[in-house]
Amino acid sequence: MFSQSEENYLKAIFSLETELKESINTNLIAEIMKTKASSVTDMIKKLAQKDLVVYEKYKGVNLSAKGKKVALSTIRKHRLWESFLVEKLNFNWDEVHDIAEQLEHVKSEELVDRLDEYLDFPKHDPHGDPIPDKFGNINFHQNDMLSNFELNKECIVVGVKDSSNVFLKFLEKFQISLGSIVTIKSKEAYDSSLSIEINDKKINISNQIAKNIFIKTN
Repeated sequence: MFSQSEENYLKAIFSLETELKESINTNLIAEIMKTKASSVTDMIKKLAQKDLVVYEKYKGVNLSAKGKKVALSTIRKHRLWESFLVEKLNFNWDEVHDIAEQLEHVKSEELVDRLDEYLDFPKHDPHGDPIPDKFGNINFHQNDMLSNFELNKECIVVGVKDSSNVFLKFLEKFQISLGSIVTIKSKEAYDSSLSIEINDKKINISNQIAKNIFIKTN
């Protein structure tokens, strides 16, 4: 068994590895975990002793196969619980992250498997993030970002890169959600901000917002 803190560290390292495709330094982990680099180093040494990470001083850290398995299991539980909270308990998508952070540390694999079956084996959580299966297989987004999409062509919102409450509330304000059909009407040369049409309304969004919305061609 692993502690909640150990699982959280493994999940953070997995997230960084997925994004950066390289060894991760302790400062990046400290930023995500909101702690000191020295505390991260202490934890990394503990994880290395349990064969959960491969760590070389001054070179960074990567998950071992064992560590990746634990990280994916934790992510699977988190995203299944988010799906349950939204689909079955009618929470909004901006309300479920913190609750799922607590529920993801449930140890019963049987409970998680039954939850998966009860939800009919969902492939994505309410934010569009892929849910690993019980064997640790995960299909990452192969879709483009709204910021890179072409003008005057319809696309569908399939996920968000930023799942913070602030960002999700912003999207809700303009009724942007998974499955929304969007057309980029114009793009500003100065700052790459976009004028988009969604739900028969035209709104303007910044490039930063568009870089956090996954889309696919309609």
